[in-house]
Amino acid sequence: MIKITEQPSVHRHLETKKIEEITSLINHENAIVATAIEKVLPQINSLIHSIVDKLKSGGRMFYLGAGSGGRLSVLDVIELPTTFGIEKGIVNTILAGGIEHLIEAREEMEDNINEGWERLAKEKISGKDIVIGISASGTTPFVLGALEACRKNNITTGCIVSNPDSPIAKQADYPVEVITGPEFITGSTRMKCGTAQKMIFDIISTTVMIQIGRVEDNQMVHVKLINNKITDRAVKMLIERSGIESYEEAKTILLKYGSVKNAINHLK
Repeated sequence: MIKITEQPSVHRHLETKKIEEITSLINHENAIVATAIEKVLPQINSLIHSIVDKLKSGGRMFYLGAGSGGRLSVLDVIELPTTFGIEKGIVNTILAGGIEHLIEAREEMEDNINEGWERLAKEKISGKDIVIGISASGTTPFVLGALEACRKNNITTGCIVSNPDSPIAKQADYPVEVITGPEFITGSTRMKCGTAQKMIFDIISTTVMIQIGRVEDNQMVHVKLINNKITDRAVKMLIERSGIESYEEAKTILLKYGSVKNAINHLK
């Protein structure tokens, strides 16, 4: 396979360029990402349909990755219980080297072909679940080995990769191959590839949460009341949805029932 992500940057002699020129060129490269994602929306949609089916049937979703993509998936996953009020453990990340080493960038762990499956096995992975491999190159051994084992054990798989016809895509029931081209700095896939991954994570998690009933209209009615800002936002949501006129009354009811959705249900 050809690794487009490793091809030389089309921009040369970066060290000779002024700040204004560098930032303009990077921004131009970033503009490529949304167009690349638009081309693979049908593949993303198919993956989301499968995730929704699994979660509605009581299954779980696991991202599995290393490097920038794996770390970005962690950031997406940790926000979901607060934003959408889901239980921890429904959406997960298996990160090469462990989430406890998130800021250490243990890149050497991505070469361990067995660790991914071993970690999934500890989570008692089953056919009820879905595993999504993340790899810019499409060849990361940590991800590849795990997806191969998943397929042998009849576990549904997806992937997000940035090269065509990769080994990892061949192991995925729902492959997403988002081709963003050579990076601004040759091989630095934390840039366009990472941006594409983050955007796709947002698309997947937000759409899935809407589909499983964690959003009403355009509001986070299950948001957890973890700080004053979120509580204030939730009080205003409750006032809008219930017709309660008093801010303090709405806040008292909200705090009693723990979420806008619960409060609305008890007011009916």
